[in-house]
Amino acid sequence: MALVEHTLSPADAAALAVLADESEGDPGDPGFHDRHWPLAERLPRQLRGLLTDFRRAEPAEACLVRGFPVAEETAGPTPPHWESAAGVTTTRKAEVLLSLCGAVLGDPFAWATLQSGRMVQNILPIRGDEQQQNGHGSEALLEFHTEDGFHPDRCDYLLLLGMRNHDRVPTLLSSVRDVVLDDRTRKVLAEPRFCILPDGEHLRQLAERAPDGAALAEVRALSEQPPAVPVLFGDRLNPYLRIDRPFMRCGPGDTEAEEALDALMAELHRVRREVVVETGSLLVVDNYLAVHGRKSFPARYDGTDRWLKKLTVRRDLRRLERARAAGSRRVLY
Repeated sequence: MALVEHTLSPADAAALAVLADESEGDPGDPGFHDRHWPLAERLPRQLRGLLTDFRRAEPAEACLVRGFPVAEETAGPTPPHWESAAGVTTTRKAEVLLSLCGAVLGDPFAWATLQSGRMVQNILPIRGDEQQQNGHGSEALLEFHTEDGFHPDRCDYLLLLGMRNHDRVPTLLSSVRDVVLDDRTRKVLAEPRFCILPDGEHLRQLAERAPDGAALAEVRALSEQPPAVPVLFGDRLNPYLRIDRPFMRCGPGDTEAEEALDALMAELHRVRREVVVETGSLLVVDNYLAVHGRKSFPARYDGTDRWLKKLTVRRDLRRLERARAAGSRRVLY
């Protein structure tokens, strides 16, 4: 798997710190991204060029940039829950820089179904979620998946910025470009014979916080009657990928589709690589070329656990009807 790597110079890191100080408002607010995108044009030249090339040329499936001005001491302890992490002012500068990098790649957005629709979200272990297939689990292996693979409006890019990772818990990455499959298996995977259900976190958070909203009804409909979709799509010889194995179903008795899916998963695990997102490191994943997961780890819940900031980006929200129909074009459901 190709991974573009870059380390910011001390001068570039200092310039980023100054840029973050010039911004105002909460990066978790959709309005922040409408007002502050011009600041993205002032990112250090090498960083901006790397992100622009990553989007336009697709030279790799992920990129890792080290050296962002993020300090654990300033951030404070890892919060016990995403609700208590939302809007924490001690991590505001990190969220600003994450948002500006996202603006170079396209349009940052969020789901009303996750973390109350905050634009910048928090990935950290939550007590009681240890075995869950979500960003708040810890003891279970987080299986390879496309971010929000069930939805046609899923992100083009997933951005993860490290606040803390003492245990060096690795993010697992694998590329569709590296898998070796026979022609028949590729043909099956390119046919609409697979259903991807919404993961449980979308349903759970809405049921708890907005039980009467339209978003919950829509997600439930996708869960009860998911459309059949292909796993591989686009160019036959250089396809894109859409997968989330724990939440996937094949048609009744379609053993051929099940076997093709298992063959693909085996290949993704064969060619996987580990990337540690450390404090001040930004990992950008192409959500059409790569799948990601996470190794299990023991959570301590003592303020020292792994803590990442997350942002999702679409190349162009204008193409989405739901973006124009929603109250905020950056918060979709």
